[in-house]
Amino acid sequence: MTVFPLHIIGMAGSLREGSYNRSLLSAAQRLTPEDLTIEVFPLDDIPLYNGDLENDADRPAEVKRLKRSLAQADGLLIATPEYNHGIPGVLKNAIDWASRPAFKSPLVGKPVGMMGAAPSIIGTARAQQHLKVVMLSMLAEVMPHRGVVVGNAKDKFDEEGHLIDEATQQFLWSYLQDWASWIRRISQKKALVTSAETS
Repeated sequence: MTVFPLHIIGMAGSLREGSYNRSLLSAAQRLTPEDLTIEVFPLDDIPLYNGDLENDADRPAEVKRLKRSLAQADGLLIATPEYNHGIPGVLKNAIDWASRPAFKSPLVGKPVGMMGAAPSIIGTARAQQHLKVVMLSMLAEVMPHRGVVVGNAKDKFDEEGHLIDEATQQFLWSYLQDWASWIRRISQKKALVTSAETS
């Protein structure tokens, strides 16, 4: 299989400076395979979604930057906390902005990977199931994988936010390897379909 560089946008669904999910995304940046880079897009400045502003003249500048970054990326890696058995509002808000216009957004056909860390034993399993439904509704390509679920996060990260659990590091590394290979496979399939349609 042809190996070509991949540029990924990473989003953490938490605004907290000491967020486990921000730390998990940082760990992913350090553990990425060759020819894959993860650019973290912070959600701090994304305003609350307002449909009245969803047009080329009024769309907020930070939303334009988000949509442009997603359009140019080869994939989206989301690290989500779990709030009340679901994804947090800050993440859903960013996704809602990026999802417009319907069926023509930069999320259509975009390869998506997901992971999450939480203090509870089950981590963010329920939030990731919620996130999967949301992303599939936007016609994104969600990797068919159980994702990276980091439970008991307080024991997996040190006080500086570094991922110190070796088993979790190994699993995350393996996931990123599989995810990169999956993105390349579906990208090549899309290229073949496009070539057949235009020939």
